[in-house]
Amino acid sequence: MGTKFEVKKEARRLAEVRVGENETFESALRRFNKKIQQSGILAEARRREHYEKPSVKRKRKEAKKRKVTSRA
Repeated sequence: MGTKFEVKKEARRLAEVRVGENETFESALRRFNKKIQQSGILAEARRREHYEKPSVKRKRKEAKKRKVTSRA
């Protein structure tokens, strides 16, 4: 039996914010940070910051599953 791979269909794009003519840098930065949060780029970067062994990934995934099922 073959191995099943899950492929995400959504394409990751770089976050882009166009600064308005009379817009302050702070408000543009706020919009940029919000866009990055919503797209999940920051979370993915943190997750990939250090290598995670497959066994650790599996344990983390199982713990998350247990936590979700215990709440229900």
